[in-house]
Amino acid sequence: MTTATTAPAPGSVQDGDPLLRITEVRKHFPQFKQALFKRQIDPVKAVDGVSLEVRSGQTLGLVGESGCGKSTLGRTMLRLLDPTDGMIELDGENITKLQGDELRKLRRKMQMIFQDPYGSLNPRQTIGSIIGAPFEIQGVKPAGGVRKTVQDLMSRVGLNPEHYNRFPHEFSGGQRQRIGVARAIALGPKLVVCDEPVSALDVSIQAQVVNLLEDIQAEQQLAYVFIAHDLSVVRHISDRVAVMYLGKVMEDADRDEIYEHPRHPYTKALLSAVPVPDPRSESRKDRIMLKGDLPSPANPPSGCVFRTRCWKATERCSAEVPVLEQISDGAPGHRVACFYPEPA
Repeated sequence: MTTATTAPAPGSVQDGDPLLRITEVRKHFPQFKQALFKRQIDPVKAVDGVSLEVRSGQTLGLVGESGCGKSTLGRTMLRLLDPTDGMIELDGENITKLQGDELRKLRRKMQMIFQDPYGSLNPRQTIGSIIGAPFEIQGVKPAGGVRKTVQDLMSRVGLNPEHYNRFPHEFSGGQRQRIGVARAIALGPKLVVCDEPVSALDVSIQAQVVNLLEDIQAEQQLAYVFIAHDLSVVRHISDRVAVMYLGKVMEDADRDEIYEHPRHPYTKALLSAVPVPDPRSESRKDRIMLKGDLPSPANPPSGCVFRTRCWKATERCSAEVPVLEQISDGAPGHRVACFYPEPA
């Protein structure tokens, strides 16, 4: 007796398949020089050929120096910025070219928590209007009404539902960020990009917001792309970590693997700067001081973009571009873009 199998529907995501897949994504911003005639010059290569995957219930941490393209990549993933090149797939669907109503409907699946808890909220709207806006924009009528649903969301993120009619200026920074979290999860998205959501908050409040994000993820199986500078926070919340430099991913691996066995020189330099809460250990720690400044994304170095600050750079590094690929003597899934990776 044979058992018939049903073929998966086109575009459906199978177990183990990534929720989000980006392939060779680029985002270049054109520049113009005004002389006698206006002419275009070399573009700013904010994101330059990035390929990453994020699975349901997983958190991908994005780290790197300021100006390396983390926030631009996050906005491009969500189609808040149109990619210059490459492909973005969500839930098995190619969303790279979606426009109009199709793109608006896509917002139900993907949302963003912004860095600035003060500038991301409209000061002229009440909290109830801000959190309830997604329902109005998407034409969704929740059971029990919008007001009850919004108050339930406020309670879920630790806000007093009775403050429904208050304005943003009546709340602290941590409370405002909770409002942003409530707005982001209102429609039950599958993917949330967190763009440095705790960098503007006190340390004690940071822990509360991070714990809130983890609880919501466990409840709803959300996928997070967590952008941050604080490597300790990233290690706490992330499952995988991708290290960016000048618009490119230098290293990508599981959290513990990348923190315990960094293989790219840039990753090693970043981790050496993390303070240790033990004065004796801190004094014995070898810090790697990178020389020079971050090059301009409008005129990146040839070959490996990190070579101008790397102590291992050779002529090959200036002539060839290293490919982000599985390292031969590393753990499965540990990808490094370097000709001379650090020893295991």
